[in-house]
Amino acid sequence: MCSEKLSLPVLVTLIIIGLAACEKQGPAERAGEKMDNAAEKMGDKIEDATDKAGDKLEDAGDKIEDKTD
Repeated sequence: MCSEKLSLPVLVTLIIIGLAACEKQGPAERAGEKMDNAAEKMGDKIEDATDKAGDKLEDAGDKIEDKTD
């Protein structure tokens, strides 16, 4: 019975220590996170450029349509 009372606090302590250790990032994790952020920013810029190009093509198509009517 005594070991059951002792095992719960020990288990909780081990879990807390384990979770605290997971929060520390090493150089590889930090580098990976920076690469992920850079790739996401690049994707956003490509999407913006594609949207702008699409808008310009649509405007050009509208102008051609207006002139041929």
